[in-house]
Amino acid sequence: MRPMMTIKTVTAARYLTPLREGGSLPAIIEADDGELYVMKFVGAGQGRKALIAELVAGALGQTLGLPVPDVVIIELDPALGPSEPDPEIHDLLRFSIGLNLGARFLPHAFAYNPLLPPHPSPELASAIVWFDAYLTNVDRTPRNTNILISQGKLWLIDHGACLYFHHDWKNYMERSRTPFPQIKDHTLLRFAGQLDQADATLKPRLTDAVLRAVIDLIPEVWLVNEPTFTDPAEHRAAYVAYLTSRRAASPVFVEEAKNAQAQLV
Repeated sequence: MRPMMTIKTVTAARYLTPLREGGSLPAIIEADDGELYVMKFVGAGQGRKALIAELVAGALGQTLGLPVPDVVIIELDPALGPSEPDPEIHDLLRFSIGLNLGARFLPHAFAYNPLLPPHPSPELASAIVWFDAYLTNVDRTPRNTNILISQGKLWLIDHGACLYFHHDWKNYMERSRTPFPQIKDHTLLRFAGQLDQADATLKPRLTDAVLRAVIDLIPEVWLVNEPTFTDPAEHRAAYVAYLTSRRAASPVFVEEAKNAQAQLV
């Protein structure tokens, strides 16, 4: 387990290459620390909620020892936008001034194919399935694995679809206890033969202190003006309450995953 209770902040120095996948137009950028990152923009798609999901999943994934690229906060300066000739990208940059999110760029990576090796060990596959069921990740299917292979190792990417409850906070505590039937479509389910062991190993690592520390990483500017809550502190408390309740519901979502696994042919 590698705790991740701080998050680095960098400034975007150069916009290099758009990654035209989906509607959010992430991009490879060079930051002022000399490193390359895949940048997700607050002005795109689901905006700050997708970035919150990415940050929370990245921090929790690394805390659990899963192969998740390092995440950073990326400050976007207004000066970076005017030189971009593509109007769509120019507008995206203009609407994303301020704090955005980045993940460490994995050079020479290619998409994981569940029909081809390398396949994860039962231990790793079970941990990933447990993690995605915990965070209700609907977006790791054979059609769109969101797993890269880099230097022979699997890496988990693109977690913006996690925590989809936060797009509508109605009855969120009740929804924290759902079995997550979408786990039947998980691309690694057939390899996940140690789900009970994963639950026994991972669940104790998500202590109350860990969950609070991860939610405290969310920039306050991403938490303001949420009509359900009076202030960012109340908003943070709701995330912690959801994740705490979801942790307690692990027997429900593990059983759902095992039942789905039994239906595989």
